[in-house]
Amino acid sequence: MRAALMYAAGDVRVERVADPVLKESTDALVRITAACICGSDLHHYHALPASAGPVRMGHEFIGVVEETGADVASVRPGDLVVAPFAYSDGTCEFCRAGLQTSCLHGGFWARDGVDGGQGEAARVPLADGTLVKLPVGPDDALIPSLLTLSDVLGTGHHAAVRGGVRRGSTVTVVGDGAVGLLAVLASKRLGAEQIVLMGRHTARTDLGRAFGATDVVAERGAEGVERVRELTGGGSAVVIEAVGLRPAYEQAYGVVRPGGTISRVGAPQYEEAPIGFGSLFGHNITLTGGPAPARAYIDTLLPDVMEGRIEPGRVFDRGVDLGGTPEGYRAMDAREALKVLVRP
Repeated sequence: MRAALMYAAGDVRVERVADPVLKESTDALVRITAACICGSDLHHYHALPASAGPVRMGHEFIGVVEETGADVASVRPGDLVVAPFAYSDGTCEFCRAGLQTSCLHGGFWARDGVDGGQGEAARVPLADGTLVKLPVGPDDALIPSLLTLSDVLGTGHHAAVRGGVRRGSTVTVVGDGAVGLLAVLASKRLGAEQIVLMGRHTARTDLGRAFGATDVVAERGAEGVERVRELTGGGSAVVIEAVGLRPAYEQAYGVVRPGGTISRVGAPQYEEAPIGFGSLFGHNITLTGGPAPARAYIDTLLPDVMEGRIEPGRVFDRGVDLGGTPEGYRAMDAREALKVLVRP
């Protein structure tokens, strides 16, 4: 089969790889019908050393089950399923607590010999704990929105939940990428009254307004902090950091009010950040977040997608076939595309 491999920073190729086969009785084989490129994939695109490549890519996909191991009971051949970005057994203490990204027996796609999502097919370990059957066909108009359940919608929702967003909340979202925009949508869904989106790309912030942002702040640095604090009457009770870069974190602690919460879901691209007396400790600010247990949220979010109450698939503004995946990476890196849908 064909799959996307990254050989080094900026070097993505679609090549032939071995077809997946069942290895364990808890596995399923899935023929991928929709996948995508994530903003976090760009971290490899910027920095992967040639000595580390080639590596498989992709962690978000929908597909049709083609074969299952003897112990798989929740899905069967012919089912259309969505796979969250971490596979998990669904039974360990962390899965039972809704923290599937810490599953004792799970892991992540495109690592340790596990297939990636940017390919024609994938072996899914721990299929019963991982896959969720979808009540539509592979060509349904809702597929883009359903695909966001794999990662970016769940991540935006996780950010809002961990931040404590509730009816009447004031929320500031730092970052106008797909996760940031869906954090806006998730905050609106949970009842936030004021949602400030910090971003400076008009097409994206316009979508943010459509998702529920009440204010947009394009300024950065001290000017951006001052503007948000002015809009929110002294600072935001909840701040969602959806970028993962140090300047975004600094914006987050600059705009959070005393006693507030910073929910950080942008994959951090730095090792150290201010948490001491002058930034967080002295103002009783809570720092939370982390990798979203997307599987824990699918059952909650799926009805709103199916019934059209939310349209998270609007974050996809470009589509390619599998052979066009390298161009999709280039377009996202150049900010010519917000999020790219891949149809193998």
